[in-house]
Amino acid sequence: MINMILASNSPRRSELLGLLNLPFEVRPADINENQRPGEPPVDYVRRMACQKAQAISEDQPGLVIAADTIVVDEDALLGKPADPAEAHGMLVQLRGRVHQVYTAIAIVEPRTGQAVDAVCRTDVPMRDYTDAEIEAYITSGDPFDKAGGYGIQNAEFHPVLGLQGCFASVMGLPLCHLAVGLRAFGIHMAEGLPDRCQAYINYQCPVYRTILGTS
Repeated sequence: MINMILASNSPRRSELLGLLNLPFEVRPADINENQRPGEPPVDYVRRMACQKAQAISEDQPGLVIAADTIVVDEDALLGKPADPAEAHGMLVQLRGRVHQVYTAIAIVEPRTGQAVDAVCRTDVPMRDYTDAEIEAYITSGDPFDKAGGYGIQNAEFHPVLGLQGCFASVMGLPLCHLAVGLRAFGIHMAEGLPDRCQAYINYQCPVYRTILGTS
């Protein structure tokens, strides 16, 4: 049986990883997450995922899986809002516009030192929600543990309209990219995974065939 460790305490990543139907345990990584001066967003998010995986890979059996997600509006990285005012500012900034979400994954096999990583970029079109909707969403408390101050999966606020990319990646774990990465370790999980993912998030994905190389 494959032993997997998820280097994240994100409940959303745990839920998505569970769609592989493989057992795993959660061991969050504690690393310095500061962006380096002049570091491009794609390099930063890849480095974060790789460092998280490496941080807990010593003396671990099986595979370590780590991920990191960032929200980028033009050149600005939007992290998790510290307070209602910051959440409000982020949601107003993103309203009615398209921004990018980058999620990096890293997979490490501690026994051999083999490692693979990948970055998924998704263009995210935000709908033109009202000020009242922003206030109600902030009052719910949902924005405060999410980069950019929103959760794409929040059915009540439903901040995103017309997405044409990987929904799971915006949630925090691009499962098809993960399935492709697992092939390097002799693990083939693509069969049935897109159907389970789409059913779970209630989204008809237009990109999974391209990612998995089945089209």
